[in-house]
Amino acid sequence: MAMDVVDFEIKGSEMQLVEVELDPGEAAVGEAGSMMFMDAGIGMDTVFGDGSQQQTGFFGKLLGAGKRLITGESLFTTVYTNNASSKQRVAFAAPYPGKILPMDLKQMGGMLICQKDSFLCAARGVSLGIHFQQRLSVGFFGGEGFIMQKLEGDGLAFVHAGGTVIRRELQPGQTLFIDTGCVVAYTPNVNFEIQYVGKIKTALFGGEGLFFAKMTGPGTVWLQSIPFSRLASRIFAAAPQMGGSKEQGSVLGAAAGGAVLGGIFGDDE
Repeated sequence: MAMDVVDFEIKGSEMQLVEVELDPGEAAVGEAGSMMFMDAGIGMDTVFGDGSQQQTGFFGKLLGAGKRLITGESLFTTVYTNNASSKQRVAFAAPYPGKILPMDLKQMGGMLICQKDSFLCAARGVSLGIHFQQRLSVGFFGGEGFIMQKLEGDGLAFVHAGGTVIRRELQPGQTLFIDTGCVVAYTPNVNFEIQYVGKIKTALFGGEGLFFAKMTGPGTVWLQSIPFSRLASRIFAAAPQMGGSKEQGSVLGAAAGGAVLGGIFGDDE
């Protein structure tokens, strides 16, 4: 399928959204639940798989859906098509604080490898697949970095990353050690390995885990400062049922604090 060439505008700072402008007949494919708003002339169609497989028969659809299931995504994606005679817009919102990165796959040789939960939306025709790391050590110890998404085509794709995003251009032979969850995306010519921290004391008490992602150039790597898994674990650890403080963030949030303040105000009556 030919790629649709779409115009876009990214809005916001901490919680971003991307507005995609579609010419008549053009379409964009979005992750389930990512759509924020759309003009009246845009039609929605939920498809089995990634949207790029819809003209290749049942088995093509099944293959596209199976790839998404392995990466932990929904079996379905939504295709937004401009059925009007003028330009129409559809917007996709980021699921948590961070940045939306526009990725021109044509400039990257037609392929980008990214974290399995980072894909937000793309121009129709971009194929969403899976990328297994070839080295066995990555499979056993890589955690978040083992099964990743593979975006293929020559159109625009939009990837979401948590917190602040850094882009690093690695020269041939240049190596960068990264927390596996902080890897957002990289070009396929980058060599990805898993490296043991080295010292058992550091591994056990350093709080950084047992293994790093070892990325070796040439190629481009995008890094995020707040992986969603890290954000979720901190929220879960601070929840009241896990022993976290109920009084943080609100003067009247805790029963004890509310009782104390209630007593103070009650004495003034």
